[in-house]
Amino acid sequence: MTMTSTGPGRPPKPEMNLATWTAVDDYFGQALIPGDAAMDEAQRASAAGGLPEISVSAAQGKLLHLLARSIGARRILEVGTLGGYSTIWLARAIRSPGVLITLELDPHHAQVARSNLDRAGVGDLVEIRIGPAAESLAALAGAGPEPFDLVFIDADKKSNTLYFDYAVRLGRPGTVIVVDNVVRSGRVADSADGNEAVAGVRQLVNALAAHRAVDATAIQTVGAKGYDGFILALVGDNSRD
Repeated sequence: MTMTSTGPGRPPKPEMNLATWTAVDDYFGQALIPGDAAMDEAQRASAAGGLPEISVSAAQGKLLHLLARSIGARRILEVGTLGGYSTIWLARAIRSPGVLITLELDPHHAQVARSNLDRAGVGDLVEIRIGPAAESLAALAGAGPEPFDLVFIDADKKSNTLYFDYAVRLGRPGTVIVVDNVVRSGRVADSADGNEAVAGVRQLVNALAAHRAVDATAIQTVGAKGYDGFILALVGDNSRD
């Protein structure tokens, strides 16, 4: 680990880089997140199935789990299943009787996720809906379901605002909404950045700033997944007074 000087009489500080962030994640993970064979196998099966290695980290997964537990979530909606790693964390937090509906575009990803969920013992709590998330959300909203207590959005960033609008519609006062990967290694602060993911995040932030039914903040993070961050939002009662 590279050390950098902070001035005379002060101890050097470690250089901030991915190796440092990963080491810190490993340290806290070993202390606070017990080993879990089902979680480890979900990651291995996803890699073996050729899925991109873009799932949340263990620390991020446990944060989602604790958020869901803290509000007594019984109904959870997830936009973006991938291999089901975050889905397992969330499903394990559900207060019985409950359900988690997760939306996945790719049938192969959904197949891998289904195997991972069943192996982890939460398959009976999770419904995977396959197809474009916008279509699945429209169908879900049209069915008039019971409101969701927590919504986790981790899909294509260009559609963030659309997904978030549905999350509000499908929620209630008190619903917690988490949107992942919103910092984009700091690129979100550059209004001239033409990347569609960055533009999608900025569009969502602009919408949140004007949204009277939602109160939100954004948190930057570093860790094994690099430099990024998430938005945490709370659905209110149409008043921010």
